[in-house]
Amino acid sequence: MGPLHGVKVIEIASLAPGPFGAMILADLGAEVLRVDRGGAPGAGIVSPAGPLDRGKHCITLDLKQPADRETLLALTDHADVLIEGFRPGVAERLGFGPADLAARNPRLVYGRMTGWGQEGPLARTAGHDIDYIAISGALGLVGRAGEPPVPPANMLGDFAGGGLLLALGVLGALYERERSGKGQVVDAAMVDGSALFTASMHGLHHLGLWNFPRGENMLDGGAPFYDTYECADGRFLAVGCVEIPFYNQMLALLGIDDPDLPFQLDKNGWPRLKEVLGAKFKERTRDEWAEVFAGSDACVAPVLSPWEAHEHPHNQARNAFIEVDGVLQPAPAPRFDRTPIDTPAPLSSDPEQVRKLLSGWGVQAEQIDRVTG
Repeated sequence: MGPLHGVKVIEIASLAPGPFGAMILADLGAEVLRVDRGGAPGAGIVSPAGPLDRGKHCITLDLKQPADRETLLALTDHADVLIEGFRPGVAERLGFGPADLAARNPRLVYGRMTGWGQEGPLARTAGHDIDYIAISGALGLVGRAGEPPVPPANMLGDFAGGGLLLALGVLGALYERERSGKGQVVDAAMVDGSALFTASMHGLHHLGLWNFPRGENMLDGGAPFYDTYECADGRFLAVGCVEIPFYNQMLALLGIDDPDLPFQLDKNGWPRLKEVLGAKFKERTRDEWAEVFAGSDACVAPVLSPWEAHEHPHNQARNAFIEVDGVLQPAPAPRFDRTPIDTPAPLSSDPEQVRKLLSGWGVQAEQIDRVTG
């Protein structure tokens, strides 16, 4: 059932962060109704079918048409949460902005998912994940020394700083509503969220522990004990033995016993250590080394592609990956002992299932007929 069983969510279809945030809520047991935006060919927005749509139901409404817009308003009367990803002011112009819906349903939590946020000089301009994490400072942390910053796919802005923080904000607003009885607007901006993920680095910088250029610090690939190394087969290992006992265990399992090696934390000796470790890791394949380090405290792990991660014994033991509608994908997280999360169902647009969902919400029969007819 999940801990959010009974929470009713309307998601206005968009791309990436909004659907991901709604997917998290659906994974946790919320009833999510996705509203695809109909209209003339090419005018609508429909999320690509797949993991981001799991556990949801969907309908199509042309929100520029008064009758369909009125149907949406009627649905929000019965919802706990609405999520939209328009540029600032668009929902207001269409007639379902926060003030419009609060007048009808004061308990509604209104989630707004944008890149730049609801105000500021860039708020109404276009952008993508890479732009938002660029000005937040997050992108500047990622990459090798002396090389350009490397976009970490669109995970940091769209999904971590965007959809994840949106879901967290919605949960906070729902919790506060239990005391006040009132909903509120959640302004989830990817530029804010991705900046939040640099909090630790700001602290380290203040202490003088993160003052070198990108790729030359302890946790960004600068240190030999926190980096990736190529193996004999061209694949890679991740090394993260920050603590001295773990580092010593790594050296022992590698068979390195050289009293003249630089001390682990001597930054001047890092180039030499990287050279030694790099040559050693090139002696065997990734999986051969993974077998050597398995079960140890050396903090060495194989770098797996997303498409092979489900084969790792630890992931298999935890059922960390599942198959939904023929698509292999990560399982819902986190886990709950008393209100366990069900295996998600694929996206459903079946009229009968939508009727059942909306009937449980208390939506009037004529509105249900309009949606499912």
